[in-house]
Amino acid sequence: MVTAPAKPEGNRLRNALDPVSRSAELLFGLIMVLTFTASLNAAEAGRIEVRVMLIAALGCNLAWGLIDAVMYLLSTRGERALAARTLAEVRAAKTPEAARSVIAGALPPVILPVLTTDDLDRIQAHLASLPDIEPASRLGTSDYRAAAMVFLLVFVGTLPVVIPFLFFRDPQVALWISHAVAITLLFLTGWSLGGHWGRAWQVGISMIGVGLVLVAVALALGG
Repeated sequence: MVTAPAKPEGNRLRNALDPVSRSAELLFGLIMVLTFTASLNAAEAGRIEVRVMLIAALGCNLAWGLIDAVMYLLSTRGERALAARTLAEVRAAKTPEAARSVIAGALPPVILPVLTTDDLDRIQAHLASLPDIEPASRLGTSDYRAAAMVFLLVFVGTLPVVIPFLFFRDPQVALWISHAVAITLLFLTGWSLGGHWGRAWQVGISMIGVGLVLVAVALALGG
């Protein structure tokens, strides 16, 4: 969708961390760290095995956080480049019909049916009055700050799951507490997301089920 060339920094940060994105990032991170903790045989594990598990879990989430942050930057850059291209196509349209076709292709399908020809023409006139947005499609400081927040959400958000192994010498006790923390975080993630839909408790409980099923699938596939 075509956007104005300038976006307030606060809006960029909110868009990078909208409720669905936050929940998805936390869910991915929790699932990955759970595949490590769930595969630990607490009855037979010694301190060396626990240490290896901790290093592997933290390293995996560290890598995932970095990958997610880079993908956020790439997707942001791509979206802005697409907006710049759409604007150029609207301006280069030879006829009003061609301009309307380009605009219609860039709009969400749910919005298009309620727009009239006059509405599309007003959008075309507005786009024609905008300055060139190619420079604005480049990444700025706020974009890198948002990417850093994406990384922290994935990495730091899942640290509570591994912390019990640092404070409890008994691997079985640490495992029980770790899983309790993970289930609580899954619920809170769903509860926060469901609050925007008016179904906080239902989504919270569903998130626990979805998370545990995905962990089981990952383990069954050798993850």
